[in-house]
Amino acid sequence: MKFEDLVELYEEKKKKHGAGAYRHISELLREAKELHKKDWLKKPTPNKDHEQSWRAFKGKNFEKLIIYIIKDEVESLGLKVVDGNTLERTNSRNLPRELSQVKRNLLVDYGEFGSHLPDVDIVIYNPKTLKVIAVISSKITLRERIAQTGYWKLKLMQDEVTKHVKVFFITPDEDRTLKIRKPAKKGRAIVEVDTDGSYVMSEEEVEESDKVKMFDKFIEDLKRLANGRG
Repeated sequence: MKFEDLVELYEEKKKKHGAGAYRHISELLREAKELHKKDWLKKPTPNKDHEQSWRAFKGKNFEKLIIYIIKDEVESLGLKVVDGNTLERTNSRNLPRELSQVKRNLLVDYGEFGSHLPDVDIVIYNPKTLKVIAVISSKITLRERIAQTGYWKLKLMQDEVTKHVKVFFITPDEDRTLKIRKPAKKGRAIVEVDTDGSYVMSEEEVEESDKVKMFDKFIEDLKRLANGRG
């Protein structure tokens, strides 16, 4: 199974559900898992563990799917999207000049221990100024990385160059951590206090707040940021 198969499944959901296709990401992943297993059975991994193979595929391709879903609308705002791994794995000398500068504009300074990029999946920047507008972590459940996302928000806030960067989380919230505002689960508390917000791609409604919203609000919020009103 390839990433293109996920895109095909998403396009089918779009035909069926239109703008609400994002609510069916968990359903899409269940369908993809079945297809992935059929492929895997033809050539199993040495340890014969499909679950492990599926987790690796899902983790790597979920963030790519988010980029696919948001890319056109982000670019319509005059902004650009780059996958965080591209900046992390590529030596700055080998990056195009534009991305090399974007990378510099996102580095966290650890003094004598050097400068390091935050662990984020998606970076949104202004191609005219090369200023980073927002970074996104995209995970299936919050427990996979929400505390780390809060940590990076705090680090980015400590530097003049990066303190304006918004730190978001996009998730289908399959463990329903974000569903109820109060009493808040630990993950929801971290989102509300230590990040700039999370956008939820689920069929179930969540109790929304300024920081926790359904995914359809993401582009509107980004538009405000792009216009300097965020």
